[in-house]
Amino acid sequence: MGVHNLDKMFQPKSVAVIGASEKQGTIGSALMRNLIQGGYTGEIYPVNPKRKTIWNLEAYPSIPDINAQPDLAIIATPITTASRIVRECSEAGVGGAVIISAGGKEMGEKGREIEAEIKKEAEHSGLRIIGPNCLGIVSTQSKLNASFAGRMPLPGKMALVAQSGAICTSILDLSLKEKMGFSYFVSIGSMLDADFGDMIDYLGSDYKVSSIVMYIESLTHFRKFMSAARAVSRIKPIIAYKAGRSQAGARAAASHTGALAGEDAIYDAAFKRAGIIRVKTFEELFDCAELLAKQPRPLGSGLAIVTNAGGPGVMAVDALDYYGVEPVALSSETLGKLNEILPPHWSHGNPIDILGDAPPERFRKVVEICLKAREINGLLIMTAPQALTDPTDIAKSVADLLQGKPYPVFTSWMGGADMEKGREIFNEAGIPTFDTAERAVRAFMDLHRYGKKIEMLQEIPPRLPGKLEFEQEKAKAIIQKGLKRENPLLTETEAKDLLTAYGIPVNPTHVAVSEDEAVRKATDMGFPVAMKIYSRDITHKSDAGGVKLNLTSENDVRNAFTRIMADAKAYDPKADIEGVTIQPMLRRPDYELILGTKKDRDFGPVILFGMGGIMTEVLKDRSLALPPLNRLLARQIMEQTKVYRILQGYRNHPPANLMLLEEILIRLSQLVTDFPEIEELDMNPVLVVGNDVRAVDARVLLKPSDVPSPLHLVISSYPNHHEIRAETKHGDKIFIRPVRPEDAPLFTKLFYSLSPQSVYFRFFSPIKHLRHEVLARFTQIDYDREIGLVAIHESSTEGENGGEEMLGVARVITEAGGKKAEFSVLISDSWQGKGIGAALLERCLEIAKEHGDIQKVWGIVLPENRNMLALGRKLGFTIQKDPDSNDYLLSLEFQKA
Repeated sequence: MGVHNLDKMFQPKSVAVIGASEKQGTIGSALMRNLIQGGYTGEIYPVNPKRKTIWNLEAYPSIPDINAQPDLAIIATPITTASRIVRECSEAGVGGAVIISAGGKEMGEKGREIEAEIKKEAEHSGLRIIGPNCLGIVSTQSKLNASFAGRMPLPGKMALVAQSGAICTSILDLSLKEKMGFSYFVSIGSMLDADFGDMIDYLGSDYKVSSIVMYIESLTHFRKFMSAARAVSRIKPIIAYKAGRSQAGARAAASHTGALAGEDAIYDAAFKRAGIIRVKTFEELFDCAELLAKQPRPLGSGLAIVTNAGGPGVMAVDALDYYGVEPVALSSETLGKLNEILPPHWSHGNPIDILGDAPPERFRKVVEICLKAREINGLLIMTAPQALTDPTDIAKSVADLLQGKPYPVFTSWMGGADMEKGREIFNEAGIPTFDTAERAVRAFMDLHRYGKKIEMLQEIPPRLPGKLEFEQEKAKAIIQKGLKRENPLLTETEAKDLLTAYGIPVNPTHVAVSEDEAVRKATDMGFPVAMKIYSRDITHKSDAGGVKLNLTSENDVRNAFTRIMADAKAYDPKADIEGVTIQPMLRRPDYELILGTKKDRDFGPVILFGMGGIMTEVLKDRSLALPPLNRLLARQIMEQTKVYRILQGYRNHPPANLMLLEEILIRLSQLVTDFPEIEELDMNPVLVVGNDVRAVDARVLLKPSDVPSPLHLVISSYPNHHEIRAETKHGDKIFIRPVRPEDAPLFTKLFYSLSPQSVYFRFFSPIKHLRHEVLARFTQIDYDREIGLVAIHESSTEGENGGEEMLGVARVITEAGGKKAEFSVLISDSWQGKGIGAALLERCLEIAKEHGDIQKVWGIVLPENRNMLALGRKLGFTIQKDPDSNDYLLSLEFQKA
């Protein structure tokens, strides 16, 4: 249900507490105490059939007995009563319920049955549920402490969502010590209804939230989660600690939440694609959160380090080196200013070692110089205990300087009791402080990584030189034939035929069932050749002695055939051996790679790229990515491997055809996008020989799929079914299709062809240049959340943009909650008045209707924009004038359309 009714839960005007109590040590008592002492100003309705009053408030026997409609209900009774209470809440029109009670799916089958009953009672009523098995929720802006946590968090702009109540209380305790503020504290529990995707959407749309921190044990509704995270991470940092990295940890997470954890490397790939900062320890989670809560994000990695000792400075430099970063080089101007105030034997570089006898005044002067240095965009101030200086006095001398700076400034007072007072001073001043250099640098680099992630997310992918063609029907026939067999593993020739249908180059392969046939086919092919066992039952051919290479004569072929048959029978006497395959023997490859895909239970197909050959399992040089892919994403999956450095050319190894590798990865991505029945696909090895790339072995395992394409993906793919050919009223043929990330150059050209009036009508501002992030937002859309169509005029000759010209754009963007959507239209001046805007917007509205959830489409139109007003009337929009702005509001409700 997305964010529907979540506002009633976090900003409620009234709260009912079912199971309210005054008995010391009970959850019902803690909930009442926290609501009252937390300063909540709305109505509180205690519900307890055994009491008339609780905490000096009138108590009610049940929800139906309350003569009002509470926005929020907190259920703290045994979980066996929860389904009845949820039914009463649904009938009473309650907005949402927080179910504190434990005993759900984490307890096994009986608990799952109880949760199913609860869910059934809430269906179709609009009632939202957080929990069960949770600590509760806190909204500091509403002064709502609907939890049984010991204390109220300090107010702030960071939100925490955690699956573990213990993690919530631990972070709360530490945050109070470190003076960190939060806008929301959400213990999400078993996620019977509201889940991480819903919370990201809700918190992402709240301007009072600047960042989101999550502790995750398991996920639900993976596609919704990825969609929400990809949308919000572009504007707000999302930090995630995913528990269950190890197999033992995964088992512990499963027993705790009743859900299985996925393969850790796939979570890495998914979080990377979504722009999420993934941290690996609770300490790192808290450190990164503290820096986010107190400081702005860094604009770069230019960190300056001020220290009173050489050792701590070296530790900080080593910590930076782990991330492949060096301390920022100080400018001659900064060095000159430092030389004027520091003793002659200071370090004369970064780290800025101002020596062990540095008094507070020296620290302050150095910090003042650094804060004004243009090359610095992060400042770490460190001190270690020295007999000649007082660390508390140093903290006092610089604390006021560090407040309100445009880039991160943070400290590391290294030591024990002697340094504690200095840390307290910084915490009171809102300056992050860490007890080691490594922790400080790690937190800074986590935020720097976020900035790099956003740059990557907004990077414009280049186009491939030509349009990719696929023989989808041929591939479909191969897959359907394979699914009808008892053993759904395709033969090597079938697998290669499937790859060939999608344009993936393979080594030609012919089957021979006898020695004489093998000789004849090898002779026809031309020596040298390679021979392999042909059997669905033997997957790893080399292990069975089923691969013979560099056969140069008929005699070699006969001997190889005899040997392969004998070795295969010895390896697996029960194997069904259908013969051998004969392939051309390629000259010695420059590189051996592995490409493949595996369908994950949660994230769907996952693309793999890495070093191939027989050392694949030993070296494990691989990276993963989620489809769909474009050239940019294909290049990134390659860049994440060690073999990529060699592929660029190394010593006597020539550079590989990287564009061809990108194309192969895109073709592989499209294959698994179109066919959810592909369970596993391996191409190993894929040989790179000069400018050529070929898969010399291929394995494909099929499995029937209940989910049709492309819904089996967790990231929405390009909806090619929305493509249509159309004709303007003047007879011009146009191609209407969804916008693609590669359309950025076309969109840029369209923008600069517009008159100032057209720009003003569309953007309500006389903008003259398109910022990169705006261009990325217009072209890199989530097809689950946004409808963006472009009208293309295709010329017969290939030009700068593949012979395409963008004539116009129309968009329908859903709002939070998904019920309403805003439209916009932009048409090139030279193509206005030809019906292109009407064709685009009409098609957008058709797609919006198909979406199902969207009930109303609206837009703001300036009074001078007569063409747009006329188009609105033509398409049936209601047009009303806004008395405050004098603009026109156009709205269309689908029920009345």
